Amino acid sequence: MAIEVIPYTDEWVTAVLAFNDRMHAGGTHWGWYGQSLDDWLPIGEGRRTWREHWLALEDGTTVRGAFALKPQEWRIRGTSCWPVDWQGPVTEGFVDRRYNTLGLRLLREMLKKHPMLYSWGHGGLEVPILQMLEKLGWLLHKTPFCLRIVRPTRFLLRNGYLRTDRARRLALDAVAFSGAGEITIRALHAARALGARSVPAAELEEFDRFEAWTDEVWERCADSYDALAARDSGTMNALLPPGRWPPGIRLRVRLGDRTLGWVVVLDTQMENEPRFGTLRLGSIIDCLAEPRDADVVIGAAFRFLRARGVDLVISNQSHPAWIAALEKHGFLALADRRVFAASPELVKALAPFEETSRALHLTNMDGHGPMGL
Repeated sequence: MAIEVIPYTDEWVTAVLAFNDRMHAGGTHWGWYGQSLDDWLPIGEGRRTWREHWLALEDGTTVRGAFALKPQEWRIRGTSCWPVDWQGPVTEGFVDRRYNTLGLRLLREMLKKHPMLYSWGHGGLEVPILQMLEKLGWLLHKTPFCLRIVRPTRFLLRNGYLRTDRARRLALDAVAFSGAGEITIRALHAARALGARSVPAAELEEFDRFEAWTDEVWERCADSYDALAARDSGTMNALLPPGRWPPGIRLRVRLGDRTLGWVVVLDTQMENEPRFGTLRLGSIIDCLAEPRDADVVIGAAFRFLRARGVDLVISNQSHPAWIAALEKHGFLALADRRVFAASPELVKALAPFEETSRALHLTNMDGHGPMGL
């Protein structure tokens, strides 16, 4: 088979839809986007970050796979560079053994285009793509998934992750209706949140666009981290365009007359979602402040979501100060649930990574965005 990697343009939409039909007929939910222009981060002059879509074309006619690349400026120890987040590759190897090696081929194509590749997500290390990356010499840095249950009875009755069979559903129903689950879960979080009593309560102000004051926050805070993606106003307005996906609630965090930083949250009513069932989910998807102020920012964000009536609050963070802030406010940090995978070239830029990892700031907005949240 002769495979060519080409940009995704309008003329290939019909071929992509046919690819999706074959994938779904083969028993997988995976496919690719049904439009060539990226809805979230379209390519355009002067944009601070964008997403490129590429197709694997067989014999000049048939789409057999696809991937996306998202360049974004980073600051690593004060120096600007351009790591690239990758999504996919999705290939017909999922349903047809003839294309089993196409994923590896496309990964090599990605590295040719952008050697400093990374991905942030995946789940546990048992995911096949991560096993392949480890064999290829990539860095796999494990980070936790943090959660706090706000309404325990509703969590027990409505979550999807634990209620996977009839026996579990009956057991969770019994714990919920007896009241034991409510008492135990609340006591667990309250005991873990004892340290939050000493954290000052900040004020929050909703805003629509990132303006000049957010650039001041960026310049003040950026060098407090060894490595993080740019969070100036231009970049953030591209990542969180007003009135479009993702529907983040942007919050300015003030303590007295001082602006500590900002945080972005989601409040989503789930419907039969595999993990969250029909819960009302609160998510802390991005944030910026100095690490010393993380506990104040997290406390304010949590109280805001709790007041809105969410059942559960979650967050994905990599920086130890932000993880510690979540734990101080009663969150459980479930170890090794999310992985930062970095190519050998990016690892060189981040070296020594053992030191950099202690000041690496990653949130949902540094990957594919808050997909599924």
